[in-house]
Amino acid sequence: MSGVLGVDSGGSGLRAVLAVKDGQDEDRATAPLKSGEPVRTGPRGIDAGHLVAQLVPMARQLMADAGIATLRTVTVGAAGYTSLGDSLRADLPSALARELGVRRLALAADGVTAYVGALGQQPGAVVAAGTGLIAIGTDLASWHRADGWGHLLGDNGSGAWIGRAGLDAALRAHDGRSGGSAPLLARGEAMFGPAGTWPGQLYPRTDRPAVLASFAPEVAACADGDPVAADILAEAARHIADAARAVCPTSGEVSGEVQVALTGGLFKMGDPLLVPLRAALTDRLPYARQVPAAGDPLAGAVRIAVDLAEDRLTLPREEDMLYVIGEPPALETTAPKTPTP
Repeated sequence: MSGVLGVDSGGSGLRAVLAVKDGQDEDRATAPLKSGEPVRTGPRGIDAGHLVAQLVPMARQLMADAGIATLRTVTVGAAGYTSLGDSLRADLPSALARELGVRRLALAADGVTAYVGALGQQPGAVVAAGTGLIAIGTDLASWHRADGWGHLLGDNGSGAWIGRAGLDAALRAHDGRSGGSAPLLARGEAMFGPAGTWPGQLYPRTDRPAVLASFAPEVAACADGDPVAADILAEAARHIADAARAVCPTSGEVSGEVQVALTGGLFKMGDPLLVPLRAALTDRLPYARQVPAAGDPLAGAVRIAVDLAEDRLTLPREEDMLYVIGEPPALETTAPKTPTP
């Protein structure tokens, strides 16, 4: 027996799932294993050595539990891969070949695995949002991305953005400026203490985006009775819809066949965000069909690994989005010319 491995590397750690064929030749996924430590970044970007140190024991345990000796393919989806993936591309293929015998490997941006988890291999757009936010789209010829620039330069409409806007409104109320929200001030002081202490608590922290995002549910909780909170979520919805429109294939204006999906923890806020967001998507993308995401980024990593193993992966190959090592001969003309480890 052999299997394929899907890996999701994000801000909360590393998750891995093994898929194996059952008696009916269907792919059956194991329960995921998770590390408690995010993969480090360094001068060369995402630290391939740190990822390997965490992943190899997890993979070996999954393989032993499933009774398999070899892996047909592995897909690693990583947060930050688009701009920080040099070390992974240079070092991960040989390391996984040496440690696990892997010969076919796909390295992907986490936005790509989120896309595939949500929509599979079809044209459309996916917005993946939690603490941060990125939109990914494809017409199956190339990838398109919007935002994902982090909480200082972008991630508009994300959890960190909503939380920061909520705290801004709270401080406006504290100061007596226009645009303030007394309900948000009360909730902010319940979470963080007196408003005057907030800068000292927030500015020095390395996990500042997550702390800001932790206040986003408080904004949603106030939205029903507080117009300031409702306006923050309505503006977030417009930002999210704008990102989706920026990456959605325009071919759908004629064919009407493209889909748009939302994935990530931000959308667990429910109606306070989703009602204005659905309206904004209908306004900006009237030709796209809004559908629920079929799965999460880890499911997308498994799907890519399965499709690669069975030579049916047709998604665009781009070094900083979806990079495949060990392509079958029929696809080598479109794959990066990197020697197989």
